Amino acid sequence: MSQARTLRIGTRASQLALWQANRVADLLRAQPGAPAVELVHIRTEGDARTDVPLWQVGGRAFFTREIDRAQLAGEVDLAVHSLKDLTTVLETGLALGAVLEREDPRDALLTRSGQSLTALPPGARVGTSSLRRRAFLTHARRDLQLAELRGNVPTRIERLAEGRYEAIVLAAAGLKRLGLERHVSAYLPIDQFPPAVSQGAIAVVRRADDAEASHWLGPLDHRATRLATVAERALLRRVEGGCQVPLGALASVQADRINLSAAVCALDGSVRIAVDGETALTGAGDATAAELGERLGTELLARGATRIIELERAPRGAELP
Repeated sequence: MSQARTLRIGTRASQLALWQANRVADLLRAQPGAPAVELVHIRTEGDARTDVPLWQVGGRAFFTREIDRAQLAGEVDLAVHSLKDLTTVLETGLALGAVLEREDPRDALLTRSGQSLTALPPGARVGTSSLRRRAFLTHARRDLQLAELRGNVPTRIERLAEGRYEAIVLAAAGLKRLGLERHVSAYLPIDQFPPAVSQGAIAVVRRADDAEASHWLGPLDHRATRLATVAERALLRRVEGGCQVPLGALASVQADRINLSAAVCALDGSVRIAVDGETALTGAGDATAAELGERLGTELLARGATRIIELERAPRGAELP
């Protein structure tokens, strides 16, 4: 292919978002005959509205809507997101161009004194704005005082250091990408604290009709991560919880098989429903991964997740990146 046009990447301007966008830019530039790449900073509603808890904000695409609009308007060619921020059905005219290899999907506990979750004092104040984290933390420790926590990753760590919280919970992937894993007191076990759907994965979105962008994004797509997140997102789409439901899921691919586990937890911690399943991958694998997610989503609903979803549905909360 001849020298391509400059590819403009739309991104939020937080440290983590810029790390992710620069990672994609570097991978694009490393290809033979690579196009020029430039970053375009776009402020989203999620960046602007830091004065209210996320659970008070209705709707979806809180961190992506403005970037979607810029992309559809032709102002940027690509968009880089944390995949867990993307709705399970993209805006008409947009397509998922690549999913990069996943970083650690776990949640991480950060405490001022290095304690584990069980060692935190009774009534400890723990910062998070994620309904999923709130629900599973309450299931594990009914005595915890859960408090809102907003801001980018370094800001949240500063607020912990200032003594506003005894502990906070953040995604391990963001901490590792920013070189901040030294602050981690413990990684929360996945069987007790299932991560957000697609946590740790970076998505690159393109316009659906942009064949040139598709050409350059093809080599960036990591098969195992893509298939795992296809399964997780299919489960979320079937459950129709979006970001307002305390649901966690994680899939893994080994050779020609895919395994998926998921759980829904009531916000008061009283009920936890878990499912898991495995299937052989056939063909390219996307269809069987999606079928597994849909099947386990149906099983969650049949086992009582519907009631939890009805109780916890909007406008309650949203998953933070």
